[in-house]
Amino acid sequence: MQGLNAFQLSDALKAAIDLRVFTAIGAGERTVEAIASACQTSVKGMRVLCDFLVIQEFLTKDGQQYGLAPDSAVFLDEKSPAYLGSTSRFLLDVEKRRAFEQLADVVRKGGSVLHKAGDTIAHDDPRWEEFARTMMPMMRPSAATIARLVDAAGGAPMKVLDLAAGHGLFGITIEQQNPNATVHALDWPSVLRVARQNVEKAGVAERWHAIEGSAFEVDFGRDYDVVLITNFLHHFSPETIDQLLGKVRDSLKPEGVVVTLEHIPNEDRVTPRDAAQFALMMLAMTDEGDAYTFAQYEAMFRKAGFSRNELHRPEGERGAVVLSRR
Repeated sequence: MQGLNAFQLSDALKAAIDLRVFTAIGAGERTVEAIASACQTSVKGMRVLCDFLVIQEFLTKDGQQYGLAPDSAVFLDEKSPAYLGSTSRFLLDVEKRRAFEQLADVVRKGGSVLHKAGDTIAHDDPRWEEFARTMMPMMRPSAATIARLVDAAGGAPMKVLDLAAGHGLFGITIEQQNPNATVHALDWPSVLRVARQNVEKAGVAERWHAIEGSAFEVDFGRDYDVVLITNFLHHFSPETIDQLLGKVRDSLKPEGVVVTLEHIPNEDRVTPRDAAQFALMMLAMTDEGDAYTFAQYEAMFRKAGFSRNELHRPEGERGAVVLSRR
């Protein structure tokens, strides 16, 4: 019953985020009447929603007073520096949900049955601009990990290629830690406009350069010390990834490194939980994508001419990082 009714929690959480319920409670509105007034809803509707969120442990309740559970205070109050509520717009995208409503057909086919199946990285797909606008807060821990793994803080001159840059946070973090780093960010023009806004806000625009277009079509340039491939390879088949990695290798200095951030399940394909579950998302949303194991990534990188591959699983983070060297 919990599994069949799980959609109710997703919708209740999104409603509370859209209505700014967590922010209102964080600002001191504690009674249902006060919360309803702040959020401009009916009292009955807010009572039912808040009680449901108490049951689901997103809120607390003491008598007639509501409060924020610890995780909600950190991640769902808009006043918190770690606010993640904006991610709901991408994670609960209407088309994504429609794909899961047709999951039996997806399983029969072995890939997406959406109208745009096979075109999940089209330049005119508005989801990727939405991704860039909403998902950056969730990536901060991984961006910090990647900067540490490439020793950005060491200050050595560093030319970085940021493939499918999205919000640009991974390159931004390296530039913030290393005044001698320059970043060349590749993505669709509409997405790069979002990244440029973030780059300018971060104060590193003078060392950031845009490359507009498809990673499979445009010229990357040469002599990169670091190539970042973050949350991108899972969209494609191993054969398509092989093509891209050959091109990446040609753009890299002999002593350079490729940094891949991905959801990487163990060989049993059921652990770690978040990484393993991601395979279902790729099945529903792409024609040929998957959550690949480290052994599969290692085979792909070796086929492209990389001799050393290291897997890093930072504690407490959803993604894993593969460092690949020639």
